[in-house]
Amino acid sequence: MKTRFKKYEQRTPDKKDAILNPKKGNKSPNLGDVVVMAGSEADLQSLCSLMKFREDQKIRLFMSRLYVGNDHPECISIAGPFIGAPYATMLIETLITWGARKIIFFGWCGAVSPDIKIGDIILPTSAIMDEGTSKHYHPDENGMARPSLYISEKIKATLKENDLEFSEGLVWCTDAIYRETREKVEYYQNKRVLAVEMEMSALFTVGKFRDVDVGGILVVSDELSTFKWRPGFRDERFEESRQVVCEVIHNLCQII
Repeated sequence: MKTRFKKYEQRTPDKKDAILNPKKGNKSPNLGDVVVMAGSEADLQSLCSLMKFREDQKIRLFMSRLYVGNDHPECISIAGPFIGAPYATMLIETLITWGARKIIFFGWCGAVSPDIKIGDIILPTSAIMDEGTSKHYHPDENGMARPSLYISEKIKATLKENDLEFSEGLVWCTDAIYRETREKVEYYQNKRVLAVEMEMSALFTVGKFRDVDVGGILVVSDELSTFKWRPGFRDERFEESRQVVCEVIHNLCQII
């Protein structure tokens, strides 16, 4: 016997139509407006050191750690590490429910453009949704997600004030790091994509859906532009750029 399934037609999501929603429990912290989301363990540690967070300010958040500042509107919190759009979305949804309104994401990326090299700093102006999460928040965005203009302009200004070179432009976001094929890289090079990473489009999309400001900054950790993978995780320039960006974020948190 053949079973016929009616095709599900995606429509513009409603904030109130989900069966499962993030909640604030009795023991959930009250976060201030500003939260930094650090994708890597190394950057999480660097930011915590710069901002002088103590171990007694740490709580578990899913499989990550959340360092909570003092309980007042101006406090800053830091969450991480994490990887991938679905998990990043779980984190940011929870952080927003707990009070976050201005969120800065710091992550690593792979160079797609031949002009982008290991250690370069990238300020994404938009992100291609090639991951599976964003479409459940904004299916009508023509495959593109954009950051908060407010956060992006603050990041840009801080980079310029510190005389740091950086590139602005489009990034490609995917769940499948082992399916970054030559054909896809060529395609996105023709679209003038600078780099590839895993979380940015989902974070931008959730930010828009929940009416909060989300922006991001990336450092290039590896290269795919020649169609051969060139890792640079131990490259001196990469390490220097990581530390510089952590300092930029530290300064940025004081003014947003």
